[in-house]
Amino acid sequence: MSAISSSNGKILPVAEHFYTLQGEGVHTGKAAWFVRLGGCDICCNWCDARFTWEENPEWQMEVDKLIDMISENPSKSVVVTGGEPLMYNLDYLCAKLKEKGFSTFLETSGSFPLSGQWDWICLSPKKHNPPIGDMYKIANELKVVIHDNNDFGWAEDCASKVSESCQLLLQPEWSSYKKIIHEITEYIKRYPFWRVSLQAHKFMRIP
Repeated sequence: MSAISSSNGKILPVAEHFYTLQGEGVHTGKAAWFVRLGGCDICCNWCDARFTWEENPEWQMEVDKLIDMISENPSKSVVVTGGEPLMYNLDYLCAKLKEKGFSTFLETSGSFPLSGQWDWICLSPKKHNPPIGDMYKIANELKVVIHDNNDFGWAEDCASKVSESCQLLLQPEWSSYKKIIHEITEYIKRYPFWRVSLQAHKFMRIP
């Protein structure tokens, strides 16, 4: 058993953490501290954080030390992403963040059981490793990455499983942006219950 899996969430593989603006989804443009956890079981071929796929022993960090480092975050918002963050027990991390008065945001594929206490859950499901349990129903935001026209059917299948209050977003895969953005635009014009999500941080050239 690894140190991470036996730590009850008090040690996590923090690949990086930084203060920036949210670049995707419903909360685009808002300031937040990002905590990116290492490790992923999905490994999408278009992933822009491939360095997180394999656990690095040097990433292991005590959650208490992490909280101390970000405790002065003026936005009082923390986004936990990956990799796939739900590979780990996030109960302790969220509890400590809540003690400090932070709002907690999760970005996940939903392929592992939920842990932690979240103010907002962004579900970005993947075809080859779909969400489990009640992840569709508890998602506040469904963000489906569109690489080509075949992905629209997958997006509609996912949308049929979320709650009525869930925000629906289509996001062009970055390397296919110029090719697919017109298709996404026309699709949303036909089905306006969808919105577009752009990776604004990449256009802005910020982390």
